[in-house]
Amino acid sequence: MPNIFRRFLNKLLGKDKKLKIGLYGHPNSGKTTLANTMTNDWIGKPLGLSSEIPHETRKVYRQERVSITHNGVELDFDIIDTPGIATKIDYKNFLQFGLSEAEAKERAKEATKGIIEAIKWLDDVTGVILVVDATKDPLTQANITIIGNLEARKIPFVIVANKIDLPEATPERITSVFPQHTVVPISALHGENTENLYEAMIKRFH
Repeated sequence: MPNIFRRFLNKLLGKDKKLKIGLYGHPNSGKTTLANTMTNDWIGKPLGLSSEIPHETRKVYRQERVSITHNGVELDFDIIDTPGIATKIDYKNFLQFGLSEAEAKERAKEATKGIIEAIKWLDDVTGVILVVDATKDPLTQANITIIGNLEARKIPFVIVANKIDLPEATPERITSVFPQHTVVPISALHGENTENLYEAMIKRFH
């Protein structure tokens, strides 16, 4: 089939829609660290700031035109790094990180707005990487809610079991809890097993 007709057919069928892959998950699960690893790998620069303080990312960051290649197959997409999804935000939790009460209240307010923005982006993303902290229980209300939303909207997704560099990490627990989904154990911080993630992304989103 000539390329011009293939492009027309793809447009007609909606197959040429620009890929927008959102990174979702709990605060401090490693979303921005993973986004930075991916953008450093493929375009040579980081996307955002990461911190041990929860809700460091309080608005959506977007990096357009990222292109990854695995085994000769290319995937072009925009990365959408979203704020951490939490079911409850209490400004008092930020005080232990040395923030003043005014700073803590402002961060809590911004974090709440960020969660709302992240949820709205579910209307626009075409794929999702759900980042789960492998050192913690994956069966949280936030994770279950995100997965339920993705399934209901028929948005393809890959689950990342992050932080496998830590001794207390148990990525196999995430695999056993979500056996029907693709789970890729990685260390976003050290770039460990990211090739496996890129392969899974191409299989799931291409």
